[in-house]
Formats: sequence, C-alpha cells, structure tokens
Amino acid sequence: MSSCFGLVACVEDSERAAMTLEQAEVYRVRCTVGMITDIVRNVAGDYAQVEGIIGEGVDPHLYKPTRGDVIALSQADVVFYNGLLLEGKMTDVLVRVASTGKPVKAVTEAILDDTDYLLNREDGSEHTDPHVWMDVGGWMRAVPVVAETLAAFDPEHADEYRANAATYVEQLKALDAYAKTAIASIPEGQRVLVTAHDAFQYLGRAYGIEVRGIQGVSTESEAGVRDLEDLVDFIVERQIPAVFVETSVADKNVRALVEGARARRHDVVIGGSLFSDAMGPAGSYEGSYIGMIDHNVTTITNALGGSAKGFRQ
Repeated sequence: MSSCFGLVACVEDSERAAMTLEQAEVYRVRCTVGMITDIVRNVAGDYAQVEGIIGEGVDPHLYKPTRGDVIALSQADVVFYNGLLLEGKMTDVLVRVASTGKPVKAVTEAILDDTDYLLNREDGSEHTDPHVWMDVGGWMRAVPVVAETLAAFDPEHADEYRANAATYVEQLKALDAYAKTAIASIPEGQRVLVTAHDAFQYLGRAYGIEVRGIQGVSTESEAGVRDLEDLVDFIVERQIPAVFVETSVADKNVRALVEGARARRHDVVIGGSLFSDAMGPAGSYEGSYIGMIDHNVTTITNALGGSAKGFRQ
C-alpha cells in the first residue's frame, strides 16, 4: 500500500524544528480542501488567518492549481493538505513550498501507516482511498495533527490550540454517535448507498451500510455501459428505493441508473444530493464539516426508509 508518502519525507526535516512567530500579528494558514480548512479554523481560533484553496462544488481529484493558488501557498506560513493522493495535481506545488522549510503537513499523518484502518482503492492500484473524512471517527485523528503543528509553529498559544482541539473532538464524537444511530434506523434490506463515485467506503464501514459507486475512487475514471447495466441489475434485484447524486460530480450516470431501473419496472428515485469531495457553500451550515456529514447522514437515512431528524435538532 502506498500514498503520497514522499511528500511527508520531503518536509520531515523542516518539521523537526519548532518555529516561532517573529511578530504578534495573525499568521497565514492555507489548506487544500474545505474539510481540512474547517478543522484548522476550529483549532486555530483567532490566531491565524485560515483559507482554503479548493472551494465548494469543486472536485479535488481533477483540480489544477491556478497561478493565484501557487502564490497563496507560497505566501502561507503553514500549509495543510489531505495526502493519500487526493490532491494529485497539486503535489508538485506542495513539494516546492515544503522545500522552503515552512510546515507543510498531511492531516492524515496519524493514519498513514495504519494498514488496518486505511482502505485500498478498488481500481487495482496500490493506492489508498483518500476519503477518510466520511468516517467521523477516522477524521477525528486529523485534529491532533493540526493542533500539534500549530503548537509547534506558535508555541505561545499551544495550550489554546490543544484546548480548542479537545472541544472540537467532543463535538465530532457526538456527530459520530448520531451517524451510527441514524443509519441503524434504515431497514436492513434497504441499507445500501448507491452514489455517483466511490467516495463513501469509509462511511459504509463505519456505519454499517453497503456502498456502491458508479465511478471509482477518483473521478478521473469513467464508468462503462457494462458497469451501469450491472448496477441497474443490482438496484432492481435488491429493490433499492433511492440513489444519490453528488455536488461535485456530474449527475448523468445516476440519472441513467434511474431510467434503466424504470425500464425494468422498478421505480427508484434520486434521494438527494450528497457532499462527497467538497462541502456546501461558505457560510452555510453545510459549509462546515459537521454540517456536511449531518446533511449526508440525514439525507441518506430518510431516503432509504430510516428516521433521522438531524444532528443539530
């Protein structure tokens, strides 16, 4: 099993030395995807200006960094990324930024060597599935990585970072418990999640729901006619009541499933739109990690015959 380990090695030397702030002013942190940005904002509080690079509705598998992104990353004091090849097209930029000596940290560092936890992609490669945030329990393990990185960079406020991290983890524990209870309310025979691409395997394992994706883990792969036909067969045979589109992936293949099932006299509906590789609009509830997962779990549960009122109710 391999992933973007080379980049971690590239920055290892720079991370050994604790960096201190030369000025009392707010420092700049840049993150690749929204799920990471939200962790960092919760941990950093008012001590850092935290901004994400890849915005709402954007697929990080296909994203190509702009000149502005390169400048933003280069001017950052600290950079956080997912790793596990999620940001494949940004790797060269991240390596260049890391070579300057500033902290460039994979938030999945705590699980990089945990072969019992990480899932393999189902595309025949040796790479791992990067969608760890779909399992709240697994994503919690990124929070201390962020807290310790910020504490090393700004030791004056280390206690605050660790306290903020502890508070945030407690919120995530409650969200994790909600997800387990909600999905368990779906009738067992209907506990099947069919989506546009294979981004929900960690969610499936954590919360006990079978997952089928039309495309592979990376949206760079294309689904063939045979793949669609096989999935229609599965939906009709299992009498699946709903399938789901994703906000960052085109919905044409999911709609083809609906039409294919209808042609075989089984009505399956689109149960809703899920957030997979990107969160909701900035400033909205779904634009936070907790809101993203709450939306997904509640939407899935209710569309498949379970009962969920929402985490924040």
